[in-house]
Amino acid sequence: MDSPTALRELGVSAGLLTAAERARLDEDGFLPLPGILSAGQLQVIRQRLAELSAAEGERAGLEVHQEEGTDRLADLVNKDPVFEVCFTSPRVLAAIAHVLGDFTLSSLNSRAALPGAGHQRLHADWAEPVSSGDYQVCNSIWLIDDFTAANGPTRVVPGSHRSAQLPRQVMTDPTGPCPGEVKVLGSAGTVVIFNAHVWHGGTRNTTHRSRRALHSYFCRRGLKQQLDQRAYVRPETLARLSPAAQHILGVR
Repeated sequence: MDSPTALRELGVSAGLLTAAERARLDEDGFLPLPGILSAGQLQVIRQRLAELSAAEGERAGLEVHQEEGTDRLADLVNKDPVFEVCFTSPRVLAAIAHVLGDFTLSSLNSRAALPGAGHQRLHADWAEPVSSGDYQVCNSIWLIDDFTAANGPTRVVPGSHRSAQLPRQVMTDPTGPCPGEVKVLGSAGTVVIFNAHVWHGGTRNTTHRSRRALHSYFCRRGLKQQLDQRAYVRPETLARLSPAAQHILGVR
């Protein structure tokens, strides 16, 4: 199966994004898509994240990354069918394809900023600067809770993906504020697509509740995935996924 066929079978078409949405993604480097997840889906995902965190304990997130001040989970592809939407949603995949062209899922993880924690330095998700248009990675943040100004939302610097620079090259302290940065706010169920070369980072959660999100991260097809999907995919996962979804994972 080739990628155009897989995307077509998953219901993806260029018409799923308006011209204004494509322009915003090109210019600003990020695009909120409200209402991707329903209230019912959110309830099931929240319950499943809590169950997985309790079951995995101190090992949670080890497949990819652990981070002080957060609760992380990784390899969610294999941990419940409820997470399949994160790599099969037509609107989301249309936006990823707009940025990357041909792509695969790189990893599917969760991150919860704990009360009093969650601040990160500004960074891009690619180690080297790239020329405008030569993008290698694209991320999507699935808001499982509302993102408010106080609960540790992601901050981004609009247009920074077109600068061919990294924060550490131009900022004395990438943990500090950057001129022009904005906090990405939105209601639970929104998915924020962001070109992962845009400068971004978590902010401190000043509330008394964790702020939860899923990160469905994609890379150009052929690049090394953050989590080797072919090595990790379980037989029962393959059995429930369509050929098109398997192609997005890069396991078919």
